[in-house]
Amino acid sequence: MIEINPQNPEYPKIKKAVDVLKSGGVIVYPTDTIYGFGCDIFNKKAVQKIYEIKKKKISGFSFICPDLKEISKYAHVSDYAYKIIKRLLPGAYTFVFKATKFVPKELIPEKKTVAIRIPNNQICLNLIKQLGQPIITTSVNITKEPYFSDPLEIEKEFGEQVDLIIDGGILQNEPSSVIDLSGETALIIRKGKGDVSMFE
Repeated sequence: MIEINPQNPEYPKIKKAVDVLKSGGVIVYPTDTIYGFGCDIFNKKAVQKIYEIKKKKISGFSFICPDLKEISKYAHVSDYAYKIIKRLLPGAYTFVFKATKFVPKELIPEKKTVAIRIPNNQICLNLIKQLGQPIITTSVNITKEPYFSDPLEIEKEFGEQVDLIIDGGILQNEPSSVIDLSGETALIIRKGKGDVSMFE
């Protein structure tokens, strides 16, 4: 476990985490909502390992992008959807779009859509900018069980299964709001931390 300042992430510590990701490792890291398991989205073994840790059937994962330009590489974003995400990101939202051919099949098995985040969290953004590509973001828990918000509890429960845990402090147990923008109108999939009143 390494402690990283959420407001001003220390470069050597971020680099250490990025080195773990580059080597195919799985990390735990804080977001602007809850803690997430993460790995390089293009490393099939690491993605499979997260499925196994969460005891989750192979049904897809969300991932984090550093900016709107990067989202357009992996998702078909309509004009109306772009206006929405430009206003709300970075923030506590996960947006669903039609996927492009660049999305690894392990992330969207039997699906044509992809879920993407840009968290308002400097640790996340520094990680993916230094890595140079997106990372998985999925809640730190066993599927359908409560989330973990305390790094010490995460270490106790998952420490032997992951390669690195980033301590960004104790977080509130409130996941992101999920909004489907793959169609002509926005659909609320999950109400979470992000305000969804504009979509109701």
